[in-house]
Amino acid sequence: MSDVGLILLFVAIVFGAFLILRSLKNFVINAIMGLVILYIADAIAGLGIGHSWLVILICGIGGVLGAFLVILLHFLGFGI
Repeated sequence: MSDVGLILLFVAIVFGAFLILRSLKNFVINAIMGLVILYIADAIAGLGIGHSWLVILICGIGGVLGAFLVILLHFLGFGI
């Protein structure tokens, strides 16, 4: 009886780890794409936006739209 319970617990842990790693992969891809957009915008327009943890978090959650939000906030005078 306990062997079956341990196997089910192991399967649940593996499935949970798979879901976490899959969502982490999407977060990293979004963050990279957002930071690439910020880098290109900074290289072309010379915006001078710093890459703080808040900027990385906004780009990670929002992706390209998050990068455009950071650029818009920079133009409006809200330094992040």
